[in-house]
Amino acid sequence: MPVNNKDEELDQLRQYIENSAVASQLKSSATQLVFGSGNTDADVVFIGEAPGKQEDITGEPFVGASGKFLNEMLASIGVQRSDVYITNIVKYRPPDNRDPTKPEKQAFWPHLLSQIAIIRPKIVVTLGRHPGEAFLPELIISKHHGQPTQIKVELGGREETITVLPLYHPAAALYNGKLRQTLLDDFQSIPKILADN
Repeated sequence: MPVNNKDEELDQLRQYIENSAVASQLKSSATQLVFGSGNTDADVVFIGEAPGKQEDITGEPFVGASGKFLNEMLASIGVQRSDVYITNIVKYRPPDNRDPTKPEKQAFWPHLLSQIAIIRPKIVVTLGRHPGEAFLPELIISKHHGQPTQIKVELGGREETITVLPLYHPAAALYNGKLRQTLLDDFQSIPKILADN
């Protein structure tokens, strides 16, 4: 089977991040880079905050309890994990699972945009406040969750419009049972948005 050019480009981007001084302090405390995984031709890219303990060990995003719930939500709209691409805004685990800092998010932002430019999804779904605010600085997650918004970003040197759907982080539903149904309901809008794009 021929290698997909997108796979090659993403691999080069991964190597570039690993070999550069991006968030070198975070890198020194993490086990490995958690770059992203899934279908490089995906219509949907999910972006979380940062790797946790399990992700740091396996090198895969969303493999712990949050990942199980994400898989469940994907199944609820008839989608498998292998159909989508999943990554995080910050790609090294912050110590003690603390929130990523603004400089850490800014350090990875151009590389995240490069990933999106390579994959070319129809929709970017942000999971949680941190990735949501990166795309939508005015975001109030409790108010704007589940509402698709079109924004302009620079992708591959050109300004382009992308559709961003901010959602609560799956972990929030593990702590707050009421948010579980909210997330499942918000997920139902993904096929509708794809049909419109």
